[in-house]
Amino acid sequence: MARIRIPSTIVILFVTVQTGFLLFMYARYSSFMPQSEEKPSQVHILILSSWRSGSSFVGQLFSQHPSVFYLMEPAWHVWVTMYQNSAKVLHMAVRDLVRSVFLCDMSVFDAYMPWKRNLSDLFQWAVSRALCSAPACDSFQRTDITSEMACKTLCGRYPFSKVEEACKTYSHVVIKEVRFFDLKVLYPLLTDPSLNLKIIHLVRDPRAVVKSREQSVKALARDNGIVLSTNGTKVEDSKYKVMQEICRSHVQIYETATLKPPSFLKDRYLMIRFEDLVRDPLSEISEMYQFAELSLTPMLKSWIYNITHGQGPGKKKEAFKITSRDAVSVSQAWRNVLSFQKIKKIQEVCKGAINMLGYQLVDSEKEQRDLSLDLVLPRRQNQFSWSSFNPKH
Repeated sequence: MARIRIPSTIVILFVTVQTGFLLFMYARYSSFMPQSEEKPSQVHILILSSWRSGSSFVGQLFSQHPSVFYLMEPAWHVWVTMYQNSAKVLHMAVRDLVRSVFLCDMSVFDAYMPWKRNLSDLFQWAVSRALCSAPACDSFQRTDITSEMACKTLCGRYPFSKVEEACKTYSHVVIKEVRFFDLKVLYPLLTDPSLNLKIIHLVRDPRAVVKSREQSVKALARDNGIVLSTNGTKVEDSKYKVMQEICRSHVQIYETATLKPPSFLKDRYLMIRFEDLVRDPLSEISEMYQFAELSLTPMLKSWIYNITHGQGPGKKKEAFKITSRDAVSVSQAWRNVLSFQKIKKIQEVCKGAINMLGYQLVDSEKEQRDLSLDLVLPRRQNQFSWSSFNPKH
């Protein structure tokens, strides 16, 4: 059989042409890379907080926006189903569920909920305006301000498939969660190209948190056990061990986000103090909306004013409800309700968080009761932003 001999110069020429063609195609492909790496069309917002820190209120500030699909603590289903595990062990399951919800893939709930289910099988579904209006429920318009009671009455029997259907029609998906204790757990979500994730970290004076937690002792007992890794045993936090873990987590999250953070966190982390929010609601909410790429509507402005200018601090039975209250009074109620002995103990276990987050310690019962003494230290403008934090100050 005759062999065909190809001169080496032709081989070199062929390889050169082929290499040049590949380089050309790579350059051409690379020129389109910015398009392929564009952010997803939806914006994803995670409100990261802890129990009794005002996060339900902040969640409603987003839920009532006509562009927002909102879910309140979907990871509740993970913790209820796997309550014998620790919070640390459950982090990954919680993260995976949150990611799926952000992507409007509600099949993730199959492992945690009844096979045949309605909207009402989802934890706290009725506080989501998006699940109380079309296409999830036909009773309200997207521009309506909805109430939990009205939604429960009219929308509970709609099929669960409406959750996913509705989610896909919104520009923003917002989730409020209290079950993350480490910001680094969220790194895979922050670097996921299918997500456009931003984090709002809501904190509150630990002394006020304890006062609020005392109104909800039984409701928090199971979660306390998971935080303290008690293998399913419910715990009443009389020794403030849970508060210690909560305070530690806020410090960890804040330090991770502000002290030499990774580049992918730039412009994607915002610290909000509950006390600043209730003192100047429109200013703080405008900052959060700008961060989240949302606009404040006249109807929302009016609703926000009404919800923060009610009478008194609210009743014990309203501990988990969003009702019209005197929000500033709510934020200061601990100073008249808690004993100084309790305050000293809380300050002992949460001193680092109190100092870092900008609250003033009290050294006596007189200081505690003196409401003319402001214990919320003024923050410099943008003090908590990603780029301006300076640990030397």
